[in-house]
Amino acid sequence: MPQMHQKQPISAGIVVVAAGRGERAGASFEGPKQYRSIGGKPVIAHTLEMFRRWPSTTHIVVVIHPDDETLFANALSFVEDGADISTVHGGATRQQSVLAGLRALRGKDVTDVLIHDAVRPFFDLALLERIAEALSAGTPAVLPAIPVADTLKRSDENGAVVDTVPRTRLYAAQTPQSFKYNKILAAHEDAAAARKTDFTDDAAIAEWAGIPVKIVDGSVDNVKLTVKRDIAMADERLSLTALPDVRTGNGYDVHQLVPGDGVTLCGVFIPHDQTLKGHSDADVALHALTDALLATCGAGDIGDHFPPSDPQWKGAPSRIFIEHAAKIVRERGGTIMNADVSLIAEAPKVGPHRDEMRAKLSEFLGITIDRCSVKATTNETIGFVGRREGIAAIATATVVYRSL
Repeated sequence: MPQMHQKQPISAGIVVVAAGRGERAGASFEGPKQYRSIGGKPVIAHTLEMFRRWPSTTHIVVVIHPDDETLFANALSFVEDGADISTVHGGATRQQSVLAGLRALRGKDVTDVLIHDAVRPFFDLALLERIAEALSAGTPAVLPAIPVADTLKRSDENGAVVDTVPRTRLYAAQTPQSFKYNKILAAHEDAAAARKTDFTDDAAIAEWAGIPVKIVDGSVDNVKLTVKRDIAMADERLSLTALPDVRTGNGYDVHQLVPGDGVTLCGVFIPHDQTLKGHSDADVALHALTDALLATCGAGDIGDHFPPSDPQWKGAPSRIFIEHAAKIVRERGGTIMNADVSLIAEAPKVGPHRDEMRAKLSEFLGITIDRCSVKATTNETIGFVGRREGIAAIATATVVYRSL
């Protein structure tokens, strides 16, 4: 039998190529096309925001033109949590600019790198997850591409058709083109040393260096903004007249209290003279929030994905469930905007642990802590909660889905 690669988590460095002048887009007071405004913010800001939302992103390097420092600083002001995005100056060609970006990632402990055109703002998290799946399986180079749909013709120097090119197994390449970091850096260094400057993309350099390149499904929306009309159409697509696809999900859960040494709530263990009874770690807060997230995209509930009858989940930490739900949301084009959990319990006291709980939610969901809320109340000694027989949780999640 063939040996299967064990999947490994990736630590992704991102190189965004933004040093071009974009002459085909025409002159504009806004500067090169990567700084033109679409949907109220610069093109490159949309691109950077998407990488910011991807949990596997560890470092982002943007390769800019030396003349564009002010333009980039303005664009970065539109990006939430963009302070740690670094820049490096590009070279005379795209190939030289990419090499500068790759060199800037040295010492950053990245295992893989995604190289992306700044003027492709309409890629999505689902595409990034397909790339990550291939990289984590050990694929050294991954190329997102879509099959060529148009009939292709070859002409002579006078523009006369010579023949029709069969389009079977022909693909249109996209970015981010993605690689094992050390392999593509070495290939770029070798190409520079050999004075090879005729490569049209990074996958071509990998091919030249003998690195196998695997195609994964690209996205028809992942278009490159090249001419002025492309930018106008992108702005129209992101027009504020379109209704945002904002969805809210609710979740409720309750677990019985039994004698024990403590409870786990929002991923935080709190010493107590009781514990929560359940098949997993019985984290009632994360269970309710998992249901709330799944509800935003009609993906069922926690029991559909993690049946209590399955022995593999016995004693499992509930962060597995919440991270799974967040991954489903992102694969379906959603951006988690906030998470709110209300705990209903007579004891233990939640207040002293609230900030740690919020930090855990921020970690599990990949969002900033100011978007995570944890509240608690008692049941005024009424009912099963009031009798300290159980703890209940109500959760609400708000997700914005990308309209196609």
